[in-house]
Amino acid sequence: MTLDNIKEEIEKANSIVLLTHENPDGDAIGSTLAFYLALKQLGKEVDIIIPKFSRTFAFLPGAEKIMKEGTKTQYDLAIALDSADLKRLNGWVNYFEDAKVTVSIDHHGSNQMYADFNFVNPAAPACAQILVTVLEFLQVEITKDIGTCLLTGIITDTGGFKYPGVTAETFEFASWLLGIGVNVSEIYKKVLQVKTKSNFELSKIAMDRLEFLEDGKIAYTYITNEDLEKVNAETGDHEGLVEIGRDVEGVEVSIFLREEEKGIKASLRSNDYLNVSDVCIAFGGGGHPRAAGCTIIGTMEHAKQKIISQIKQNLK
Repeated sequence: MTLDNIKEEIEKANSIVLLTHENPDGDAIGSTLAFYLALKQLGKEVDIIIPKFSRTFAFLPGAEKIMKEGTKTQYDLAIALDSADLKRLNGWVNYFEDAKVTVSIDHHGSNQMYADFNFVNPAAPACAQILVTVLEFLQVEITKDIGTCLLTGIITDTGGFKYPGVTAETFEFASWLLGIGVNVSEIYKKVLQVKTKSNFELSKIAMDRLEFLEDGKIAYTYITNEDLEKVNAETGDHEGLVEIGRDVEGVEVSIFLREEEKGIKASLRSNDYLNVSDVCIAFGGGGHPRAAGCTIIGTMEHAKQKIISQIKQNLK
């Protein structure tokens, strides 16, 4: 059993490093911090490496322990959370590849099973929900601090419990956390309602550029590096812009593009039937059936046409 193996490797390891995907969202940050606090509870030496993350999540317990670089060149154990493949490990994949043993804990259906031990459940609405099972197996006490991190992951990846992947267990766990003092309403407000000024300004730009294609079934918008500079955007200030299009009546797929050093980053969301993970896999990306992403080399217009062409093949 994979959890037996993971427990054994954690017990053996003298040094552990935790990693997550680039441009980490609430599930990535929450899951990684929850596991950090759990491993510290078990008396382990742990480094948590996340080079850049949104200040939206700076309130989370343990966030001050996040590092930009590791304290070692080789760790006994590397654990990747909420990352479907190696190339998404935030630019510090060397810490994972150089570790003596590797573990992946994830909920993406496109996970490539790239670790020595993989604990992956695509049916879970968030990686944080999978961790509930893992922490119980490790006999870790889920404290208020750990619970705050886990619930942040669950709330963000379920859009505030509104996405189809939410299960009865999701609400049962949230209810239990409320009982031990986790402030559900405060977390909800901080991660889903309060926006940075830069995010608000980018939202206006993205909304003004919104196009509707294929009889209103596709919504498309974008932002440029010039836009980011204009509003003094920080890491994570682009988060949530893809939702602007998805929330419009009649839209099946929302496309949001932005410029990156590696190319054009595409974020896709769908409503009822189109599997955007399949669309993104065609371009070397992936994700979930209703939320996925990829990177396309070329201009913004080139990326737009490539994505739309791929989507049109699957539109009803």
